[in-house]
Amino acid sequence: MKIREVISHLELLAPLHYAEDFDNTGLLTGSNQTDVSGILITLDCLENVVDEAIEKKCNLIVAFHPIIFSGLKNLRPDDYVKKAVVKAIKNDIAIYATHTALDNAMDGVSYRMAQELGLENVKTLIPKKGIIKKLLTYVPSKSFNQVQETLFNAGAGSLGNYSECSFSVDGTGTFKGNGSSNPVIGNKEERTTVQEKLLAITFLPHLESQILKALYNSHPYEEVAYEITTLNNSYDDIGMGAIGNLKEPLSLTEFLKVTKNTFKTGVIRHSVPGLKQIKKVALLGGSGAFGIKKAQQSGADAYLTADLKYHDFFQGENILLCDVGHYESEQFTKNLLHEYLSKKFSNFAILCASAQTNPVNYY
Repeated sequence: MKIREVISHLELLAPLHYAEDFDNTGLLTGSNQTDVSGILITLDCLENVVDEAIEKKCNLIVAFHPIIFSGLKNLRPDDYVKKAVVKAIKNDIAIYATHTALDNAMDGVSYRMAQELGLENVKTLIPKKGIIKKLLTYVPSKSFNQVQETLFNAGAGSLGNYSECSFSVDGTGTFKGNGSSNPVIGNKEERTTVQEKLLAITFLPHLESQILKALYNSHPYEEVAYEITTLNNSYDDIGMGAIGNLKEPLSLTEFLKVTKNTFKTGVIRHSVPGLKQIKKVALLGGSGAFGIKKAQQSGADAYLTADLKYHDFFQGENILLCDVGHYESEQFTKNLLHEYLSKKFSNFAILCASAQTNPVNYY
């Protein structure tokens, strides 16, 4: 099995198209053509994790956080980033990072937090906008069903709970090929009039290359006319954070106890809202101060995240703001990736790193 095969499955779970612009996801070291000897899953790829990969004969590390985030000007092993990278390169170990691609994925980081907390009716807290794309193309009426079906099979027309969605309008098309053309309908250097259908169909951006390939393979024309636009709609299946309901309302104290036990955190920093019970809970793994207002607008009684600053807590008048710790909020990501890859490669050794990578300790 090649590394590229593992990557292809990881990018079905968390397509890199949905990573944030500031991020550095994907294959950071190594070649995707290398045979995989073993896979080690970790939250952070530090030097001690690379040591564990060497010991356990794993030449692919699947990490959540990218060890290379900003540009490296040299590879002298004089800080924790370069020490890990240099050791990985020396030992032919590939490092792949998912980070915000998995943050934005359906059933990603925040959804796993919600699962661990036992929330029901979970939805995306901050759906992404500008994700959905629309293809318009013009197809001779006789070939319409063939082209439409091929595009459906390539993943076009599928959004949320619906598939095979499209819109068509009958019309008349004209064209005139030059002396070098080879028209399927009509003759070169003569204007041809054809009964056509305008086909409109939406798709997600990580499918664009395969959808265009399907279009070219199924369309009868020598030159295929089409246009692709990006819609401003939000899409609930892609985005940051999650929100759902506890099975039963909990008092403020009970909820904090459950949260502390679930996330195994040394301390919860929290606001003191004027609430007696907690029922609706929003969550966002990692640094999530930017999601406070959305959690409030969504009617959440509590918002679990990390890295809140002093002044962030002043926004907690009508919502319980809980900072459970960065590592603690994302810790279940290792389990998520391990379970996913174990199902895809059931006869292959896939391990969770035991090396400690949380830089924060509690006294």
